[in-house]
Amino acid sequence: MCKKCGKPILVTEISRSSTCNNCGADLHSCINCKFYSPGSHYDCHESVDELVKDKERANFCDSFSVFKGDFDGKGNGSDDKSQAARDAFAALFG
Repeated sequence: MCKKCGKPILVTEISRSSTCNNCGADLHSCINCKFYSPGSHYDCHESVDELVKDKERANFCDSFSVFKGDFDGKGNGSDDKSQAARDAFAALFG
C-alpha cells in the first residue's frame, strides 16, 4: 500500500522512478520500505551509510524492499505477524 494515500500499489516492480497510480507519490522511498523504522539509526533497520533526509522522496537506496503489510491510521506499518502475535497474547487472557 502507498504510505502517502493508503491505496494498493498496482506496479509489480518498483524502480526509482515509480510513482503511485492514485496520488503520484514516489514509491521507492523510505516511508514505503519494510526497513523504515523511525527512531532507529537513520530511521532504518538496515545498515545504511548515508542519511536520507527526505523520507518521502525517491532515493537510490540499495536496501529498499517494498513494505507489504497494511498501514494503520497513524501512519505506522503493521504486518500480519505482529497482529497475529497480539491476537495470540489477547487470547491467553480472554
